[in-house]
Amino acid sequence: MCGLLAIVTDAGGRVELDDDACLGLRDMMVHRGPDDAGFWRAEHAVLAHRRLAVIDPSAAGRQPMQTPDGRLVLVYNGELYNDAELRSELATLGVRFRTSCDAETVLHAVAAWGDAAFDRFRGMYAVAALDLERHALLLARDPLGVKPLYWHRRERRDGRTELIVASEVRPIVEHPDVDPRPDLEVVSAYLTTIRPELGARTLFAGVETLRPGERIAVDLAASGLPATRSDWWDRGPIAVPTDEREAVSLVGGVVGESVVRHLRSDVPFCALLSGGLDSSAICAVTRDKLDVFETFCAGAPGGADSEDFGFASTVAATLGTVHTDVAVTRELFARRWPEMVADLGIPLSTPNEVAIDAVARVCKRQGNTVVLSGEGADELFGGYEHPMRQAAAYVASLEGGPDVHGGHFQLVANQWVALEVKSRVLVPEVAQAIEGDAALIAVYDDAFATERERAPADTPLQAHLRFHRRINLANLLRRLDGATMQASVEGRTPMSDQDVAQLAEALPMTLKYHPEAGDGWTTKRALRAAFAERLPPAVIARPKASFPLPFPGWMTDHAGVLRESAFARALFTAEAIDTVTAEPERHWLLAWPMINVAMWGRRWWG
Repeated sequence: MCGLLAIVTDAGGRVELDDDACLGLRDMMVHRGPDDAGFWRAEHAVLAHRRLAVIDPSAAGRQPMQTPDGRLVLVYNGELYNDAELRSELATLGVRFRTSCDAETVLHAVAAWGDAAFDRFRGMYAVAALDLERHALLLARDPLGVKPLYWHRRERRDGRTELIVASEVRPIVEHPDVDPRPDLEVVSAYLTTIRPELGARTLFAGVETLRPGERIAVDLAASGLPATRSDWWDRGPIAVPTDEREAVSLVGGVVGESVVRHLRSDVPFCALLSGGLDSSAICAVTRDKLDVFETFCAGAPGGADSEDFGFASTVAATLGTVHTDVAVTRELFARRWPEMVADLGIPLSTPNEVAIDAVARVCKRQGNTVVLSGEGADELFGGYEHPMRQAAAYVASLEGGPDVHGGHFQLVANQWVALEVKSRVLVPEVAQAIEGDAALIAVYDDAFATERERAPADTPLQAHLRFHRRINLANLLRRLDGATMQASVEGRTPMSDQDVAQLAEALPMTLKYHPEAGDGWTTKRALRAAFAERLPPAVIARPKASFPLPFPGWMTDHAGVLRESAFARALFTAEAIDTVTAEPERHWLLAWPMINVAMWGRRWWG
């Protein structure tokens, strides 16, 4: 994929950072783009780019890219899966393309249609487009949040306002005039949710993320760089067939079409294959289109946590793929965990990130630049048995009353460091500063209320599943992007596709989660039915699994960082540190987020 950087000032200002310093910030993301680099500068703006060449690898695809009339300058990270259709439409408007790179399509689409261009895109993207004629900067992120984008507004000593935008947080917080400070409310939220973002906020005070589907238009002609926001998800539902067989057939068709669109590449690609339903379905469609196709599975060798290897081998043999198992050992986990926290600049959200990183590195060594992965199916089609069963019980307890506390229920039902023990985990001054995790609770309540308003009315469970997509999927996609890009590999997610998402969220709940289904398929029912004739029965019936690792026993190797890190000692009580360092495996729900925060604090503040 790619890494983008933009620095802009308000009316009459200029970017003070010199070229070498700007290039240094850009090249902190060289892993996101080892193939090429570009730089563009004006008095009031800098745009820079690192390129992982996937479509039209020639130098013609170099960014920043500018329209022939010079009006629009763009940096882009992503892939368009409806590129051909958009090019045909733009050609009727007189656009003449000089490359086959989809970045040029994005450039001309934004020039022609402005903000409305993003309503036409089908793909994953993060975009910063500078309109020199209208004195505006347009930022956009794809609806599912496959590609990340961060920004920070800072007030300079000369009274000017400056905006720094990047694909990762590191170029922002390592800007020489930015003093990185922890946002304690988000740190506390991470301890409970293991998500390094809280709404638009990040673990760094003042650094924000664009939320999935969000677009921000910044007025560069006005003092203070005022911004307006819009949301891709502000649209009505789509219609689906009422006949279940027709609906299942439609699911199979839309998912299959999405996979085929995701195969467009001018460089070698492969797929992750855990032997579960989602990755197996993607590989089945892919295998129909390719004579030779590589698949990879990561996991811990031996024991109950190695189940993926057996299932993946069965599917690989059934489909005829060239398959590789990647062993994640305790030694590898112990080495890569702190390295990844240091490289990414943020704590890991799940231990699986180490497995994804490991398998991505093997994919790259074996010549692949793009990897397909199955993120999205569980959040869209109802794949999490335990959370859905919990939600169903909660909804039943309402006895038909309004579900006004669904966000708080979701927070408590899935918490790591429980809200009620924060006063024993955090030192008194920090516990007081977070005000009872009011910010965290408000974000969850607001997110649930929004999805409750948009959800189909057949059952209150629809709002809970949409909440999983809104909160959980965005984090899983950020996890995939971060781990694969560390290996300079582009992660693609055919299930996390706009058309797939709109169809899945419009389906009746009985085709997603049905605890009393006679066929025994309680989760992802439509998806299982759509691929029942393509995959082994054991795979169709297999419960959810995702690169499982025996990480609770492995955390002992790094529990000592809680005593070594001054940041950790200033944040956590002596009681919490003693509890975790004495028995990290027993208290793994405390240990995982606390050790991650200690590593992160040591990375930035010693």
